[in-house]
This record gives sequence, C-alpha cells and structure tokens, in this order.
Amino acid sequence: MDIFLKTIGSLNDETRLRILRFIDESGEVCVCDIENSFDMIQSRVSRHLKILREAGFLKVERRGRWAHYSIRNPLDVFRQNILKEIGYLDMDIPKFEKENKNR
Repeated sequence: MDIFLKTIGSLNDETRLRILRFIDESGEVCVCDIENSFDMIQSRVSRHLKILREAGFLKVERRGRWAHYSIRNPLDVFRQNILKEIGYLDMDIPKFEKENKNR
C-alpha cells in the first residue's frame, strides 16, 4: 500500500507531472538538462525526481557526477496508464535544452 500512496502522492504537483511527461517524451535526460529546460535550480529538480523515482516511475543511472533519468522499464500497467493519461493533459512542456557541459 505504501508504494501505491507514494505513486498517487507524486502526481499531486503540476511540476512533477510536467517533468514526468518531459522525460517520457524526451527519453533519458540528465538532471542538468531538466534544470536547463525548466529553468529550475538543481536542488528543486532533484527533489521532484526523487519523489517520482520513489513512486516507481523513474530509474536513475549515475555516470560520473551526472545522474541520468528515464522512465523505468518494464513499467507496470498502472503506471503505463497514468503516463498515457498525463499525455492527454493540456500542459506547457518546455523544449528539450541539452546542457553543453562536458559529460
């Protein structure tokens, strides 16, 4: 039940919905790419990503000092349906702006 409540709770924030859709549409992204695209500070982005990861939507892969996030695969039907529904929402999703730092 705990993971169910975390999943539902992770969806009660518009920024998290936008980030989740952004990752779903963009594929694997670095935290710095989300910072750049959403014009947000790293600590705020990381907090949202942690909540979405704990809710079972995201996986993280660390490469050196960079964390790369993508939609967890395989994803259960419940979360797949949530992502599908989020795709129907009328939201302003920023254009993917890749960070040009050496990675």
